[in-house]
Amino acid sequence: MPTEVLSYYLKNKDRKVRLGFQVILQCAPFLKGLKVSGLISMENESYSELEEMFSGMEINFYKLSCSEGKCLVLFYRPRELEEYMNQPKLRELIGQYGYKESNIEEMLAHLSERICECTAQGNGFPHEIGAFLGYPTADVQNFIEKDGKDFIMTGYWKVYSNPEKARMIFHEYDRAKDCAVNEYLDGKNIREIALNQRKWRNL
Repeated sequence: MPTEVLSYYLKNKDRKVRLGFQVILQCAPFLKGLKVSGLISMENESYSELEEMFSGMEINFYKLSCSEGKCLVLFYRPRELEEYMNQPKLRELIGQYGYKESNIEEMLAHLSERICECTAQGNGFPHEIGAFLGYPTADVQNFIEKDGKDFIMTGYWKVYSNPEKARMIFHEYDRAKDCAVNEYLDGKNIREIALNQRKWRNL
């Protein structure tokens, strides 16, 4: 993607245009149905724009944290993310960090508390956030145990096992990003891009 295109949209004076492009750029794999969620750090003053942007869609968004004019927002399809997070191996993993709830809204409320605690302690993000982003459970577990070190490769996440499969997934995520950005540049809105999953998968 040309650098001048990125620069134009990310520095655009129109806040809605800038936010829309950021969501497309950073959450394309989620919008295209390849991930269970998407995460962005955005300007807090733009948060109210999300209601109109996602109106009528089966996509929710949750403000996980807010500081220094920025907020961390998770985008997700409620039923899909709840089913994903309630898998036995994932439940066992996140249970170590106090997640006793099975309802996704309650899980996200606990994740928000964990993020705030880690931030206050200067520890960055809680390691289990990778589970909420759909990263392979084995890689999330290894990341925690090895403190983010000794990984095989890195891309959308740090890979500790099955690098061949990870490369394929990274490639699909890149394709989804290119497709979504091109659709946005052609005038499609986020709703149209998110609904265009079947056509994209057949390319």
